[in-house]
Parts: sequence; structure tokens; C-alpha cells
Amino acid sequence: MATNPLTTHDLIFVGGDWVDPATHDRIEVTSPWSEEVIGSVPSGCREDVDRAVAAARRALDTGPWPSMTLEERVAILERFRGLLLERSEDLAQLITAEMGCPITQSRNVQVVNPVGILDAYLETVKTYPFRTVRRSAVGQALVTRQPVGVVAAVAPWNVPASQVVQKIVPALLASCTVVLKPAPETPLDAYLMVQLLSDAGLPPGVVNLVPADREVSEYLVGHPGVHKVSFTGSSVVGRHIAEICAQDLRRVTLELGGKSAAVILDDADLDLAVSALRMGSFRNNGQICTLKTRLLVPSKLEDEFLDGLNALIDTMPIGDPRDEATQIGPLVSARQRDRVEGYIASGISDGARLVRGGGRPAGLEKGWFVEPTVFTRVDPDATIAQEEIFGPVVSVIPYQDEDEAIAIANNSDYGLNGSVFTTDIERGLRVASRLQTGTVELNGNPAGFRAPMGGVKQSGLGREFGPEGIDAYVELKSIGISKEVADPLQ
Repeated sequence: MATNPLTTHDLIFVGGDWVDPATHDRIEVTSPWSEEVIGSVPSGCREDVDRAVAAARRALDTGPWPSMTLEERVAILERFRGLLLERSEDLAQLITAEMGCPITQSRNVQVVNPVGILDAYLETVKTYPFRTVRRSAVGQALVTRQPVGVVAAVAPWNVPASQVVQKIVPALLASCTVVLKPAPETPLDAYLMVQLLSDAGLPPGVVNLVPADREVSEYLVGHPGVHKVSFTGSSVVGRHIAEICAQDLRRVTLELGGKSAAVILDDADLDLAVSALRMGSFRNNGQICTLKTRLLVPSKLEDEFLDGLNALIDTMPIGDPRDEATQIGPLVSARQRDRVEGYIASGISDGARLVRGGGRPAGLEKGWFVEPTVFTRVDPDATIAQEEIFGPVVSVIPYQDEDEAIAIANNSDYGLNGSVFTTDIERGLRVASRLQTGTVELNGNPAGFRAPMGGVKQSGLGREFGPEGIDAYVELKSIGISKEVADPLQ
């Protein structure tokens, strides 16, 4: 039987060519729905990483990429955008097959967001200050922003296409070169996207692709030829990567875990708040780091809110992610399901009240499913209120007044996202300003792809999106110049 060219790959992408890896090891991709192997890719070794980093360095030092104008780089990325749109259905189907995201969400979010991220960066770069003149009483300087160098882009499995664009595009706009390391669970979409970048006219070595296991990935982020690491994943792994990078003072951007709170104030429109939680708490089967998993409600509204939340979940079918009716699919792996089930058991043993869910859905004998699960009367210090679960599990936490709600929301080692629901916008902005988190969504409104996104506390270092996202891939240089030189450059 012929292999599917979208799901089975024998080569890695280095120096502008698909080449044989230096190993016969393989990474198998298993469907979270059927639990069957649906494809495989090479599992790169250290020699493959060395080759990819060397190719990226050659492209940075002697290739045409750094001497191209910004307009030329933008033109390549615009062609890439067109190819992404042409292949959007293939990309959506791959993501659903790899990690179980319901197909409607793959089509409407997983492959739409990468285009939106790309568009936002292409707009932002038009006014990005690659060269500025600064004056003072004692002199003038030409301040330039130059590429940081070779970037190791380590992408997660939960929103793989978005993360590839989120890391690669600002790096390319800054004239950097990249070694992309996709997650072992979801390498297939990365192959398609790298091929589209090549088809768009990206010069050899500018982007290289090496799938790898954890040990080889660690070798990549600590490679002496890598100048910058961009990683999205768990806080535990992010902390370890930060330690590796600190040894050589390597630049690093980390987008890590979250335990985001939705603060529902006593004047909130409950129907609006509950409706927003369909995607705000349960998108991608609960496997998004920005999801609101701590739902803070006034004690007097708790029963009404729970009725609404239960009614919402009743309208979210669970099942085959390829079915357009499905809104909750399987978790990415058996290990992830075990992890989520362990947290559910912890919540029960800690005394939280299980309102619904908590088990595996009836009638689905295969697939790594967990029912949408709601706990209430959760102690804010309980494990399920403090640790990232990464599954369709939420904790409803009652509070007495606004100050207590803010204190509960801030009672977390994380600070990635959050939301406030209220009909009083000034009050909402005041509460949002007191939340210790990188992003707050007021009444479910997203911040968009031109605003900086990132976390505080254990949710990460640095920011992505907007000019701040490009800042992560440049180094500043100040060149002292005379007034005569500065004047025409102003």
C-alpha cells in the first residue's frame, strides 16, 4: 500500500533540501481518536542538529537572506500566506488527525490564526524601527536593530501551526535564520508548512526542520551555534531550558503554562459570560494554556451560573474529532489522559464537589477521552485550582466581594491570561489592572495579534506579537555619529 505523502516522511529539511537523516530512528504519530499509528517521521539525532545549525549559520553569514531588503522578505512571506490559504484544508485535517482537535475548530481557529498572526506581523513591520536616530546634549547615535542570529524554534503540540508561524515569522522579518523542532506528537503539519515556505522562495538554510525526541531537543537549545531559543510548553520544561540558556547567556523567549481565572463580577451578563466559556474554557478539548479554568463567581450567583454552565456543556457533543458536530474531542495522548484523570481524582479527594463529568464518556471505547468536568466549592489552594491540568476540567470558585475575587485570581504561580465580566466597563478596567497576568480579556474580547502576549511569574519570559514580538529577535546596536550625518537620517 502506498504511503500518504502528508503523513509519512523519510527526510529532514536542511540547507534548502530534503535530505536523509543520520539515523534510522523514527517518531510514530498516533491518532488520539483511533489509537492507531497514522504516520511517522525521522527522529533526528545530534548530527542532524549540527547539520541544521550549520546550514542556518551559513545562510545567516554568507547567504542572500541578510542582504535582502525588508520588502523582499515580506514578498516571500506574502507568497507563503497565499500557499497557506490554498492548503488550509490539508493543514486542518492534519492537525485534527495528529492531536484530536475537532475539525471545525481546526478549520476556524487552528489554520485561521496562523494567517491572522502573519498578517499582523506584516502590518507591524511596516513601522518597525530597524534604524532610528537619537540625540542628546553630548552626541548623536544611529540605533540599529540587527538579527539576533540562529534561532531554535521549539513548538508545542496543542496549536502547532500557529506556533510555527508565531516563532518563525518575526524571526524571518528580523533577518534571522531558524532551526524548527516540532513536538513529537504533531510533526506532520510542520512538514507541510516548511514545504510551503520553501515553495514561497525562502533561500536555502533560512529555515531547517529536525523532528527530535527530548534528549536531542535539549542538545539543540544548548547548541553553541544557536543564539536564541523560542519555546512554548510547560513551565517545568521552560525552567530547564532557561537554565541551559543561562550557561551561555543565550537569549530566550518562553511562553509557558497558565491557570487563568475568569472573574465574573456581580453585575456581569451571565449569559454572555457562560457563552464566552465555550471557547474560553473548553476550546481544543481544554488543551490551551490561556484557557480560563478557574471560574470565580459571586456566592449569590453560583447556582445560576452552574445552571448556565451545565446547559452550555449539554450543547457540546463529544466524539469523533473528524465529525463537524463534535465540539469536544480526545486528548492528545494516553499519557495526557492519565494526567487529567489524576487531577480529577485529586479534586475529589480534596473535597471539591463534582458537578458533572469526571470520567470517560460512555459509548466511546477507543480514543483518549475525558468528559467535560466541572468542580465547585473548590478551595483556592487545592491542587486542581493551582496546577495546570490541560484538559476539559474547570473549577468554579465562589467569592464574597471584589477584593476577594482579585485575591483568589492572583493566588497562583501563573500569570498568562485572565478575563473579567461586567456591565460596568470602568469597573472592569480597574479590576483588569489589578490582575497579575500578561493579558486580560474584558467581557470575552480577545486582545488580538498586534498586542504583546506573554506571561508573568511562572508563565514565561518575554513577549510575542506586535513590535515586542519582533524585539525578541533583534540585538540593539548604537553607532555614534556626527550631527551632519544624523540630520539627513532623522
